[in-house]
Amino acid sequence: MSGLRPAPDGARRAATLEAARAYARERFAPTPFVPGKTLIPASGKWFDEEELAALVDASLDFWLTTGRYAEAFEAGLAAAVGARFAFFVNSGSSANLLALSALTAPELGERALKPGDEVVVTAASFPTTVNPAIQNGLLPVLVDVDIPTYNATAAMVAEALCPKTKAVMLAHALGNPFEAAALAELCEKRGIWLIEDCCDALGATHHGKPVSTFGAVGTFSFYPAHHITTGEGGAVVSSKGSLKRPLESFRDWGRDCWCPPGVDNTCGKRFGWTLGGLPAGYDHKYTYTNVGYNLKATDMQAAVGLVQLGRLERFVAARRANFDALKAALKPYERFLILPEATADSEASWFGFPLTVREGAPFAREALTSHLEGSKIATRLLFAGNVARQPYFKGVAHRKVGDLANADRVMRGTFWVGVHPGIDAVRRAYMIERFEAFFKAL
Repeated sequence: MSGLRPAPDGARRAATLEAARAYARERFAPTPFVPGKTLIPASGKWFDEEELAALVDASLDFWLTTGRYAEAFEAGLAAAVGARFAFFVNSGSSANLLALSALTAPELGERALKPGDEVVVTAASFPTTVNPAIQNGLLPVLVDVDIPTYNATAAMVAEALCPKTKAVMLAHALGNPFEAAALAELCEKRGIWLIEDCCDALGATHHGKPVSTFGAVGTFSFYPAHHITTGEGGAVVSSKGSLKRPLESFRDWGRDCWCPPGVDNTCGKRFGWTLGGLPAGYDHKYTYTNVGYNLKATDMQAAVGLVQLGRLERFVAARRANFDALKAALKPYERFLILPEATADSEASWFGFPLTVREGAPFAREALTSHLEGSKIATRLLFAGNVARQPYFKGVAHRKVGDLANADRVMRGTFWVGVHPGIDAVRRAYMIERFEAFFKAL
């Protein structure tokens, strides 16, 4: 928790935090794993007494919005991913909404996104990577994905570009980086914004650089399923000075004022502004220059995140080890399954272990997932599959590039299982045994 401003000293506070640690040790003590009875979730948080103590410490301040913990968490996250700025928000979905909405800010001039502009997205996507385009009056352009990386390639994106294309917003699928270097170069040449959805990919690198550092903005999620957690929570990161004010403004109600919560008159002329059609001297704290939101998270969430951030390297290593073990164990069954592959020149930070049942296999995906679920091994589909086939997308204006055959294939035949740090060697061995039992019974 380096960089955190100290709380007031006090023996009572210290005693309270020690009591919280003792409670956590008792309340959340590990329970024995019972094969076939103990659930192995597809995703899940890992924490110990220090997260609970930090949460209680923040609660004792009773500062119910962003404060000292959020300030330290934003600084720590920015340093961890190599960005100049980080903006803590209340979810990864809000982070995506903020990232794209900020690019509509009038102060960006000719670069500002405008209604009717096109945004390239993947069809095989989580909805809230696509939805910000719709919510901002932009036209989503759906491109296909590659199997087994589950990402759109730079060539696929290039094929989708036209004079109306003003942004590309892609997720690093399940923690596997897309071709970010090539796409960044393509977007730079065309004057197109690149937004990296890194919600599933904290800790991943491409060409030796952290994901989120290739585009103009990057987003993260800290939902309990993700690499680190704040409960609900997310963040937007950027190194572009021109985006700092729009990101702050859209996160904080769309206001023009940049005072942090509880602070007045940072600019030194709170009642000295004349903006828009407002009366001269109208209170700057209530002057709005963007169609914004309140997307802030709380200091209590940030307190948990700050402890978790210190565990990130270990968490990512555990995910990679679980991924590697599963891949090695399932290699003999490649005649039935397409095993995942990391994008070239990438170090993935795997969110899950994706598998696609081969066409012509003697079983359907549902047979394998039902077997695993019956063995208390949770499975998940690759989010929306082909988002264009989701009920909510009916009537949504969009453009498709090609037949999206792989997105449809993902929808029919792809699923994933967990690789999170809560899966230890015993659980991992059980997962492998249950996979092997299924194939031996064919």
